[in-house]
Amino acid sequence: MKNVIYFILVSLLVFMSCKKDSNPTSPTEEASTVTYSGRVYHTVKIGNQTWMKENLDVGVMIDSLQNPNNNGIIEKYCYGNDTANCNKYGGLYQWNEAMAYDTANGARGICPTGWHIPTKAEFDTLAIEEHYNGNALKAIGQGAESGTGTDSSGFSALLAGGRYYVGSFGNLGYGTVFWSSTENNWASAYYMTLWNNDRYVDMGDLGKKYGFSVRCLKNN
Repeated sequence: MKNVIYFILVSLLVFMSCKKDSNPTSPTEEASTVTYSGRVYHTVKIGNQTWMKENLDVGVMIDSLQNPNNNGIIEKYCYGNDTANCNKYGGLYQWNEAMAYDTANGARGICPTGWHIPTKAEFDTLAIEEHYNGNALKAIGQGAESGTGTDSSGFSALLAGGRYYVGSFGNLGYGTVFWSSTENNWASAYYMTLWNNDRYVDMGDLGKKYGFSVRCLKNN
């Protein structure tokens, strides 16, 4: 009887081992990155939301004194007109360009298929999930003193600065702003921002011609 039980146990172990080997990559691991326009983005789940861990960097760089056009070509700014900053911090986009000239709340914009520009309400959900602790959203090494990033959320925000509507750049290493897809009015839209010396998450609205970072959120 003992030999029979031993044989059954060994057979079960062999079966489970073969089953595991036939699918070595779990769905979670398969979904941990997204390849878009030649670049690999990592993802992180925060509460019920799945975010890209890196700022979007897609499109052709234009000079900071230029405005993008609705010409079917994604046009971005790189901080200091230096492509190395796009590689590190992602592109900076005017709101209309980021939205692919769609004004719908929650539009896909320039995000990959299955993803979208987050709404103000979705940024609010993120902030609430982290108890409005901006340090939890900042990458380690970003911020200082009371604003030092811990990245406990995995959001890994970099203080990427932005492009002013007049064409100059500012706040690299000091602050970062993420466009939402929610309009305030025809000329402005809502954003979420983090600062280097402040632990809080701020929300507000600014003119659509500013150049800010874009984080994509996975569709439900």
